[in-house]
Amino acid sequence: MSDILKDIQKELPKVISSANFEAANIVLYTDNAEFFKDNKGKIKELVNKFKKRIELRADHKLLKEQEEVEKVIRETVPQEAELKKILFDPQRGIVVIEAQRPGLVIGKSGLILKEIKEKTLWTPQIQRSPAIESKITENIREVLYQNNNARKKFLNSVGKKVYKEWNPEKIEEWVRVTFLGGARQVGRSCILLQTPQTKILLDCGINVAAKGKEKFPYLDAPEFKINELDAIVLSHAHLDHSGLVPYLFKMGYGGPVYMTAPTIDLAAILALDFIGVAYKQAATPLFSSTDVKEMVKHTICLDFNEVTDIAPDVRLTFYNAGHALGSALVHLNIGNGAHNLVYTADLKFIRTRLLDRAVSDFPRLETMIIESTYGGRDNIMPLREDAETQLVKEIKETIEKNGKVLIPELGLGRAQETMLILEEAIRESKLPKIPIYIDGMIWDINGIHTAYPEFLNSQVRRDIFQNKNPFVADFFKRVGSAAERKNVIEGGPCVVLATSGMLVGGASVEYLRHFASNKKNKICFVCYQGAGSLGKQVQDGIKQVKMNAEGNEETIDVNMDIVTIDGLSAHASRNELLNYANKTQPKSTKIILNHGELSRCLDLASSIYKLHHIETNVPKNLETIRLR
Repeated sequence: MSDILKDIQKELPKVISSANFEAANIVLYTDNAEFFKDNKGKIKELVNKFKKRIELRADHKLLKEQEEVEKVIRETVPQEAELKKILFDPQRGIVVIEAQRPGLVIGKSGLILKEIKEKTLWTPQIQRSPAIESKITENIREVLYQNNNARKKFLNSVGKKVYKEWNPEKIEEWVRVTFLGGARQVGRSCILLQTPQTKILLDCGINVAAKGKEKFPYLDAPEFKINELDAIVLSHAHLDHSGLVPYLFKMGYGGPVYMTAPTIDLAAILALDFIGVAYKQAATPLFSSTDVKEMVKHTICLDFNEVTDIAPDVRLTFYNAGHALGSALVHLNIGNGAHNLVYTADLKFIRTRLLDRAVSDFPRLETMIIESTYGGRDNIMPLREDAETQLVKEIKETIEKNGKVLIPELGLGRAQETMLILEEAIRESKLPKIPIYIDGMIWDINGIHTAYPEFLNSQVRRDIFQNKNPFVADFFKRVGSAAERKNVIEGGPCVVLATSGMLVGGASVEYLRHFASNKKNKICFVCYQGAGSLGKQVQDGIKQVKMNAEGNEETIDVNMDIVTIDGLSAHASRNELLNYANKTQPKSTKIILNHGELSRCLDLASSIYKLHHIETNVPKNLETIRLR
């Protein structure tokens, strides 16, 4: 196998001082200032020839002093851009410019960026600062750039591994998947993909509602050896998909984790919250904040539709899944086209208030692994508009009775959808201007949403760009302390959005303890309640619950109204799933069902086969299916 770095350098004049990998991307460093400013299209020619991302940067010897660079940036970027922060990565010759209005930093046709680059010889990268301050986003960005030397070495080592056995020709080889979790159940999603050369883990989640070993994937399966793992691909940040990834670093994993940029922020905040909940319950956390930091340091972020090699025989592309901010359909091109797999993870196949619907067109497709959370025959959802109307109606009725409404929320996705519904209802006078209290990590996650508006649908994106951010309406009140929570509990009519969504730890449990006995109050369930969770018990009509209060167990009467609002789910309904199987192009020749209770998986598999004559499989956990 030829050395791709040497092959590229042979095509260029002797102005390249060094060449490195940044994962599958190739970075050339030049000590010639004029060539850096204008390479006369040479780099573009190389990209077209080698079909790889190739970037030219200035050698560190050419770089201007950081103080001088900062001065140039502040003089060049217009004040209207609202410059917030400048971060330097001298090892890679990158300067990160963070601003409220990144478009004004870029300038028309990129002229401002070009000016900064020519004056400083640094390579500028632009990031949006959140409209709502997000400490987690700030910390993650600092971790990635403060550890720049280690980061550079890590990315180079990933690239060396990818290109060591890289073969541009079609490879005829076997492909198989082993389900380590998430088969015939919701929770602990984890799939091991194997080829003769490569082992890749698709998600590694935790079942928050389960007890004992049922919480975790089967990482003790003989197929899984952490020292043989080449890469982890994370579809999205929900704990049932991401919750055990930091634990893998605790176990000794040191390879890459591929995800979208919003997902790393969200996965980190959910992991840290998971640690916090464990401490509050006097339990020992599975991993530490140090393990979360290691996950962040080993993350490689990809945009939607960005194709990249993640192994010598596997190419990865993320597509919008429509489920949560940054959630991705995972497309894997294996053996340079020998087999193409789409792992949907969780998807939504209609446009919601927050996101566009899932992508259904792919370059190639043979096998699809699809969720079946609501795949059963009885999982016919009401129209989303009807569900939204019902939610507003239930809240209005309760407020008129001087009651309080508790909405247990998933901090990611459902909470933001609910906020958008309520913001419109108040703005259009369908609801009185009542306080809506936001407790738990929802507020921080709102901040992450405002940092990545390009991942939202066009309407929300436009509102954020035009300073009409719906998440900062004045009736949304953040609850940030025990004293503030006490004021909400003792105060007047209101709506409370609080995590967790299944009443498994978090602020929502505390509100339930205080609200449950009052007949004027109401709890509205808007998301899935896992078997065994407190949320499921309350939803099913339990009359008394035992709860801990300051170390003492007490029995709480459940007298409040209990309402389930179907139709607001971020998961595809049965009809959406059937439609997706039909509309996907090209048609898959095999569909594998997971992420659903057994009856729902079997129902959906049977219907897909009858309607579309596509081979369907419903594997068990620990079962292996050969795809090729």
